[in-house]
Amino acid sequence: MAEGISTTSITLPASVSNEIWGKTLENSAIMQLAQRIDLPGNGLTIPVITGEPAADWVTETDNKPVSQHTLTTKDMKGYTLAIIEPFSNQFRDNTTALYNELVSRLPFAIGKKFDETVMFGDAPGTGFDTIKGVTNVVDASTKTYDAFVDAIGKVAENDSDLNAFVLSPQAKTILLKTKDTTNRPLFINNVQTDGAVGHVLSVPTRFTKAAHKAAVTSGTKSAEVIGFGGDWTNARYGVVKDINISISDQATLTSGSKTLNLWQRNMFAVRCEFEVGFVVRDLADFVRIDNGTVAA
Repeated sequence: MAEGISTTSITLPASVSNEIWGKTLENSAIMQLAQRIDLPGNGLTIPVITGEPAADWVTETDNKPVSQHTLTTKDMKGYTLAIIEPFSNQFRDNTTALYNELVSRLPFAIGKKFDETVMFGDAPGTGFDTIKGVTNVVDASTKTYDAFVDAIGKVAENDSDLNAFVLSPQAKTILLKTKDTTNRPLFINNVQTDGAVGHVLSVPTRFTKAAHKAAVTSGTKSAEVIGFGGDWTNARYGVVKDINISISDQATLTSGSKTLNLWQRNMFAVRCEFEVGFVVRDLADFVRIDNGTVAA
């Protein structure tokens, strides 16, 4: 990355743009779990091993068995995720304030949108996977302990290893209320000293608001979703280039039916964008955690 990012009216030090990328990672549970790869601008074809060769016992004079891997491919394409935020010119000579605004707002919005899209949204185009269509589903509303055991088992049925949960704050409440027959919490060791659930059944667990989807009780009904589990070694996110920052005080912004002339209002705007793709090897490597079933 260049030493500085030059714009028409202000120069941001490299430390600002670097920190923005770092905070995006902190706010995206998916990016923390999936493996990052560099993605060319025209996309990438990833070989996927779908089956292993099988060895067998033979006697000394028998023909040795012939067996091969089975292969397929996954296409990954990058799509631009962006946000523009206008600021008052009072920030112009106050880089500390500008820095704080960028770090606290823009990266959070980018990380949140990426996670929401991967878990619940529609893909921005071909060559971009989401996990909202997983068919492995467990209900944690009653037998919570058994539900998380079953989640591990469903991923294992696909010869994969559930190595992390991504859960919502609503799931944390359910876990903290789950108790044994002596009324002791099952998912924390000490109610006096343990302030959070860091693992569920020894599986690392991350909590994010983006992992929650409210139940839909009319029209096309759906249960409340409180998170996902999966084998995240089988997920990749590809970055074409790191966060790009652009600043302008001459543009006219359009938001819905409203327009905002920056020069006329003594304002400037910061555009934050990056190009990213996401693919998984197989949806069967993941499981959705519901709180209840679809309403009748």
